[in-house]
Amino acid sequence: MNLIPVQTFCSKAFTLFDEDWFLLTSGDFASGRFNTMTISWGSLGTLWNKPVAQVVVRPTRHTFSFLESFTDFSLCSFSREYRKALQFLGTRSGRDGDKIADVPITPIASDIIQSPVFSEANLIIECRKIYSDDLHAERFLDPSIAAQYPDRDFHRLYIGEVLQVKGEAAFRC
Repeated sequence: MNLIPVQTFCSKAFTLFDEDWFLLTSGDFASGRFNTMTISWGSLGTLWNKPVAQVVVRPTRHTFSFLESFTDFSLCSFSREYRKALQFLGTRSGRDGDKIADVPITPIASDIIQSPVFSEANLIIECRKIYSDDLHAERFLDPSIAAQYPDRDFHRLYIGEVLQVKGEAAFRC
């Protein structure tokens, strides 16, 4: 896996999250205190003249407490052979045990953030949180979106400055 300068990072913008999915991980690898979850909502772009990743997490998710407690997070994408593992990690809670032990992926230390990354990933994006805010019902301009929250458990938006990207050659322009 090679470093990819953000200016030469390439992907299919509308499939990277929605179809390929990511593992969103926050915590501290060194202490073993971290959690991961599969996500398919998010975006990459530029805000405040910084490369950023945006993710959203419901407050009911176990990973939420890690995002609130730690300063960084990682996004890891995998080839299709890991799809079942990502499905499993997206449907099990870390509150119930070590769900990572039940899948064929290996958390490893990042070069620059506390949160782990995964050795089997084909793309790793390492981020430092720079902003967060809750989504609010009254701010949805399309009422059908707010209706998707019958329990009113609106996501929290996290924006992370992209500090490093590593990936296979296919992710380089």
